[in-house]
Formats: sequence, structure tokens, C-alpha cells
Amino acid sequence: MSATASESPPLRFGERLVRLGKLRQSDLERALRAQSEIHQPLGSVLVRLGLLTEQEVAVVLSRHLRVPLALTRDYPATPVPELAISLNYLRTAEIVPLKAADGYLHLSMVDPLNPFAHQAIQMATGKKVRPYLGLPSEIRATIESLYGDQANAVEEEFEITGDSVQLDDIEHLKDMASEAPVIRIVNQIMTQAMSMRASDIHVEPFENQLKVRYRIDGVIHEVDSPPAQMTPAILSRIKLMARLNIAERRLPQDGRIQLKAQGKEIDMRVSTVPTMHGESVVMRLLDKNSVNLDLNSLGFSPENHERIQHELAQPHGVILVTGPTGSGKTTTLYSALTQLNTPENKILTVEDPVEYELEGINQIQANPKIGLTFSDALRSIVRQDPDVIMIGEMRDVETARIAIQSALTGHLVLSTIHTNDAASGATRLLDMGIEDYLITSTVNCILAQRLVRRLCPQCREPHPVLPEIEQELSLRTYQPEGDMRLWHAKGCHACGQTGYKGRSAIHEVLVMDDAIRRSILKHDDAGVIQEHARAGGMRTMYEDGLLKALKGVTTLEEVLRVAEETPNGPV
Repeated sequence: MSATASESPPLRFGERLVRLGKLRQSDLERALRAQSEIHQPLGSVLVRLGLLTEQEVAVVLSRHLRVPLALTRDYPATPVPELAISLNYLRTAEIVPLKAADGYLHLSMVDPLNPFAHQAIQMATGKKVRPYLGLPSEIRATIESLYGDQANAVEEEFEITGDSVQLDDIEHLKDMASEAPVIRIVNQIMTQAMSMRASDIHVEPFENQLKVRYRIDGVIHEVDSPPAQMTPAILSRIKLMARLNIAERRLPQDGRIQLKAQGKEIDMRVSTVPTMHGESVVMRLLDKNSVNLDLNSLGFSPENHERIQHELAQPHGVILVTGPTGSGKTTTLYSALTQLNTPENKILTVEDPVEYELEGINQIQANPKIGLTFSDALRSIVRQDPDVIMIGEMRDVETARIAIQSALTGHLVLSTIHTNDAASGATRLLDMGIEDYLITSTVNCILAQRLVRRLCPQCREPHPVLPEIEQELSLRTYQPEGDMRLWHAKGCHACGQTGYKGRSAIHEVLVMDDAIRRSILKHDDAGVIQEHARAGGMRTMYEDGLLKALKGVTTLEEVLRVAEETPNGPV
């Protein structure tokens, strides 16, 4: 949502938000600092920071600019007829004609006071402009719904007849992609990835070569590459399999390949992005048969497993799983849902994308392109009388607020959030604008996790711990008695000479108690909250990793690779 350049001066709009209680002064100052760096309207900055929703900004900005707000019911079901306005201009200026009446053209505009837009529309149509303030998301969605077919027809014509992509080139690429050598190479890339237990395939074109790399147990490995001259045919073959437009090489595309290989059903998510030397392709492999959605198999220590089981047994509240991309958050959530999936529970999820289909659970695929965002889906979900709600990710303050309200009204809500540790999950919600008292009354626990490579059981080698390492890492805290050993990754045929086979998770489980609640109400930083959590019995990911290293599950190097050392040592 834009508080635009025509709003003079921007600070007055910010002060109005503070006076109305929509924004704290400290948050306004933070937004103004961000605005000075990214040079965007204040309203857009507030939405991007998660401090306010588009709707909240629009309501106040409408009064501030003294321009009526375009409501959902104001948008037409069909385009306003006989308007000589190009689609490109409507998209660029973010304008939707609402209706033409009495010599006036009513327009929903992101910047309703833009004099140049008023003049351009008046010259093109011969009608005076009556502006309304519109939400950017609603304007973009309406343009696509009203003019989408026209846009696609124009785009398709340009792609086929333009100088950069000739029709003959496209047909030639299709022919090349259908030749036996190309099919054989692509099939070999995929089957080799499956045999090596890869989670992702990276196909990357460079000036003089085509690189193929596999991500195995979280680490990328380069493999033998096909001849560089076959790059266009190989990329086209993959795009054809994923039902992507092989003529479009300028924009990112997403697709899906479903196939059966080696007796398994494999679902591949395909993503392409344009680079300097062609399109880079990443395929994520989802093996539906090999995924074990069982909390007992995810590497929880007995203490953490007991804590998680206790929180899942609660009738309401919020359970958050946090960590970076690729840390196993979705698998943990799916495993928790599988346990909660009983005849007595109705479970609804909102995800983007739905990675695995779970029988007996109602899963909703979010689609922002048509207006089905996490927050929109959640509003409808609550009216479906669920017992358990899973939200793929708390991406914005609006989604977080609805999740919190759902927990207050008796639902158990599971979701993910991107922070480095469990304590930061609480401060992240505060930064998003969620009131402290709502966090303390609804959040039951925050689980942070990382994935470490699991040692190959056939070739791992123990070695004694040096006294210096034992003292530096305080290892006797974790193993008070007996000979202490750590383990090396050696490598054998079973693990592909890597020394590792599979992955395990290291966790920290922050359970809300009175000390943590008081700390959140005081807006303490994450370090203080973590100290209270550790005093209450929480073991950090780093400490959980050291325990697993001593037990021979993984190596010390793996723990240090993914987890930060806990300040001040164990408590």
C-alpha cells in the first residue's frame, strides 16, 4: 500500500498513524530509516516490515488524503466498455476503471492524487477522473481477472513473432529435446540423483560448460557434466517434462514432474530462472514412499520428545517451528499432524506449496496470484470448525494475527517462522507487531531445529577426545563418567565414500513459563529470553548437537557447521 509522493509531507501520515494508536513511535522511526534507504512510499515500507497490513494503511491513508476507499464490492465483474486505455498502462500505473457515469470515470488507484495519471486518463477517454484509493493487491488481482486473457494473448503473440525467439527456433528445440540421446541424458541425471539419495538437482549453464550438481544430505556435490553443446536441448527437455513454456526464457517459471522410477513414485518441483548464459534449473525430489512422518524417527532426545508430546496434547495454543530453509520444519509439522490425525480431530492446513498429501487432512494450496493468500484462506478455515490448523509459514503480521486469534478461540495452531533460534521466535512476533500479552497467552512452545548429516554406521570410526577439546567444549557436562569418544566420517561403498548416510535433527524446545512470559512482556531481547529458557531446562541446539556427537550419531564438525556455540557454556 502506498503513502505516495503526493502525500505531503510523509511524516504527517506517520504521525497520524501514531496518534491513532496504529503504530508505535519507535516503529515509525524504524520505518522512516528504512524508507530513506529503499526510497519507497511510507505505506509500502510499513507493509513490507510487517508493521501494518495493506487494509490498515489504506483506511487511514484514505482519510488522510480525503479520497474514498475502493471496497471489494466496487470492482466490476466485467471490464468497463469502450475505454481507449492500454493494458500496459493500467498495469504500470496500477489503475482499475470501476465505472463510467455522468461524464466521470471512476478509478481505483494506488496513487489517487497523481496529476499525470489524471491528465493521461482524461486525454485518452475524454472523461473527468474521480479517484478512489485502492489496495495494490486488489488492483493487481482485478487486472489479471478482468484482462488476463487479453494479456496472455498479447504475450503469446510477442513470444512467437519477436526477434529474440523465432517460431523455427522453438520447433527446433522441441525436436532436439525429443531425440533419444537427450532423453537418455536427462533420464540418467534423474536416476543417478535418486540412487545417490539427492534431495535437489541443480542444472546450471555457464559460458563453456553445463554443470550438474546434486544436494545430498544437505551438501552439494558436483558430478560429471553433459557436453556443453547439448545445453539448450537438455534444458528444453526438462521444461517439456515439467509442462513449462520453452519459448519463455526471460522470466522465472515453476512446474512439476511426476514419474515412477526404480519402483518409486517421485514428485519433482521444477524451478527455472534466467541467467547470463541460459536458464538455471533446480529440481527438488520428493519421494513419497521414503518419507517417514513419525516424530519418534526425527532425532528428538527423550527430554525434547516428552516436551513436544506434552504440547501436542494441549487443546489450544500455538506451536511454532523455526529455522532456515532446508532445516526440516515441514517434515516436523507433517509428523506432528500425522500423530494428531485421529477420527476425533478435524485438521485443516494452508500451505505454499503442499509438499505431501496426507490422507484424512484437508490441505489448501495458497495461490496469491488469484488472491488466495495465507490470511485469506485462514479467515475461511476458521469457519470450517477445525480442531487443528496448520499454517505453512507466518509470512506477515495479518497471518500471525489471525493465527493468534484462532488459538484464543480454542484451536491448536501449528506453523513455522524464520528465525535463528527458539528465543528469537518470540522477539520476531514482537517485531511483526503482535502485542506482547497475546504472545504470552497463546504461544505454547517454540521449536528450533537444524539438520546434521548422520554418520554411516558401517564405516564410522571412533577416536579419543583431546583434553583441550574436552575442556574447551565442557564435554564432561554431557558425559560425566566413562571414556569419552568422538567419531570420524571415513567413507565406504554404502555411503558413497562420504562417511555420512541420511540426516538427523538437532533441536531446542522453548516451553513458555512464567519467567519467559515476564521477559516477553518487558520486551527483553532474545539473549535474555534464552537465558530464562535454559534456566527452565531448555537444551540449546548446540548442546543437543554435542550430545549426538558423543553418542556417535554425527561428528563434531557437523554440529559446528550448522549450530552456533552457546554463550557462557552449559547451565
